[in-house]
Amino acid sequence: MTRITLKNVNKTFHDKTDGLTPVLAIKDLNLEIEPGESVVLLGPSGCGKTTLLRLIAGLEHPDSGQIYHNDTLLDAIPVEHRGIGMVFQNYVLIPHWESRRTVGFFLRLRKREEEVPAHVETVSKITGVDIESLMGKFPRNLSGGEKQRVSIARSFARDLQLLLFDEPFANLDAKFRTQARIELKRLINQFDVTLVYVTHDQVEAMSVGDRIIVLDAGRIVQQGTFAQLHDDPDNLFIAEFIGTPTINTFWGRVIDGMWDGSYMGRTKVPKPLADGTDVIVAIRPEYIYLTDVTGIPAVIDAVTPYFAEKYQLLEVWLRKRRWQIQVPLDEQFEAGQTIHCALDWSQAYFFLADTGDRIR
Repeated sequence: MTRITLKNVNKTFHDKTDGLTPVLAIKDLNLEIEPGESVVLLGPSGCGKTTLLRLIAGLEHPDSGQIYHNDTLLDAIPVEHRGIGMVFQNYVLIPHWESRRTVGFFLRLRKREEEVPAHVETVSKITGVDIESLMGKFPRNLSGGEKQRVSIARSFARDLQLLLFDEPFANLDAKFRTQARIELKRLINQFDVTLVYVTHDQVEAMSVGDRIIVLDAGRIVQQGTFAQLHDDPDNLFIAEFIGTPTINTFWGRVIDGMWDGSYMGRTKVPKPLADGTDVIVAIRPEYIYLTDVTGIPAVIDAVTPYFAEKYQLLEVWLRKRRWQIQVPLDEQFEAGQTIHCALDWSQAYFFLADTGDRIR
């Protein structure tokens, strides 16, 4: 298994429109991934997660900084000795090769082709899927899910130390994505391998990763388990990015040591701040509850039921503010209805409006 270390890594590209404007993809990034750890790189489009993965793979080279595999500079390790398996979003299968040849390519190069059947059988047993039935087929005869299974089997059919996944299930339908995540987790648990996995899907991140690293604008914003990110965000970006449904945010300012959100109410700020300081309060929809007419009035814009999760989401507004409230599925609401609500201040997060930093 490979330990990955990045020290002060920077990577800049040039804008495709003019070929001149520099675009910073990775900025002064430091990271260590332990041998056997499963790490997920999570973030919005353009945050640098795929670039970081390609740097770890050696497919891109940093402008400055160092990347180590097991305390050896990556550039000093011959490609054939890096032990990297990689799975892409678009499968990357050779069109005129049947699946057996694709899966066995690495072993065939090393004159170990006789190991292919046993390896395919091992992957089939672990995943619970009959991979063998796909071995005689060409890519044109495979569904998207079958192509990705072949691609994953290929990545494991080598002397594997490091496994890299770049949004492998993004092209698949929701039902297969769920099954594929289960199959992949079984493989990861059975093979001694370090995993780095890129996704924008939070459910996928929870399912696959021991540690989730959230990127934005080429920097690591916060890292930890999903629960740590969800329940203890360091900044407004993490609070808004992590969690479904999206967290509500309310602007206000400090007056006489209290956060004052006008008609949204007043509450104590976690630490003393100067009067006039702009502060954003964030609170998740499940911590806003319905009250009698003494509560904050709001007009319902839309009602969205989530049957599997057993709740419905009310999108409401008052004057120029809009927010969401999570309520039981069995209660009746309709658009245009006026309701009254209150915030559970004990579940609120406070952030400086100018920097987005958490006030603790």
